[in-house]
Amino acid sequence: MAEPIRLLLVDDHQMVIDGLKAMLSRHDEVAIVGEASSRDEALVALQETTPDIVLLDVRLRGESGLDLAAEMRGVSPECRIVFLTVYDDEQYLFQALRTGASGFLLKRVDADELLRHLAHVQEGEIVIDPTLAGRVAASAARIHRGEFWPGAHLGLTQRESEVLALVVSGRSNRAVGATLHITEETVKSHTRSVYRKMGVADRTEAVAMALREGLFH
Repeated sequence: MAEPIRLLLVDDHQMVIDGLKAMLSRHDEVAIVGEASSRDEALVALQETTPDIVLLDVRLRGESGLDLAAEMRGVSPECRIVFLTVYDDEQYLFQALRTGASGFLLKRVDADELLRHLAHVQEGEIVIDPTLAGRVAASAARIHRGEFWPGAHLGLTQRESEVLALVVSGRSNRAVGATLHITEETVKSHTRSVYRKMGVADRTEAVAMALREGLFH
C-alpha cells in the first residue's frame, strides 16, 4: 500500500482546521502531520513536519497566504502548495499560480473530491476547482486577445491597474485619489497590493517595471 500523503493544514480559523481533520480522518490516503494558523507557525511546522502538501488559505488574519506560499516554497521547494479558500476570484487564482502553487480549490469541496485532487497534485499535476476552470479559460483568452486591463496578467485588479497608470504618469497619492474619487488611504492600500503582486519594493521600482513591461503606452 502506498504511503499516505503528508498534509500540513494552514488556516486562521480553527473551525476550518477541525472540519478538515474530521473530514479526512477516516481516509488512509492522507495523514495530517501538522496545523498552523499564522505565518510564523506555518514556517515552523513546515520544517518540523516536512509535509508533501500544504493546504493553505489565500488570507490569514492580517497576513497574505499568497506571500506565505512563496516564502514556504523558498524554504522547501519540493513541498507542494494547494490553496483551499472561499475566494472564487480568478485573480487570486492567477496570483496563486504565480507563486508556484500546485492547486486552487474552494472550501465547498467534499472529501472524495479533495482526496482525488490531492492525489493528482502528488503525481505532479496542477488542479483547479471545476467551478473556476471555465472562467479562467475565458479570462486567459481575453488576456491573450488584449481585452483585459493592463497588468491583469500580473494579477492586478482593474482598480489597481488604474492606480498604477496614474502613478506612472507622475501623480501623487493625493492626486490619484482625487482623480479616482477614493481616499488617500485607499490609494496607499492599492499601491501596497500592486507592489506585492509585481514583486517590487516601492513606487520607483513599480514605475520602472510597468514601463519595462510596456503596460501603458
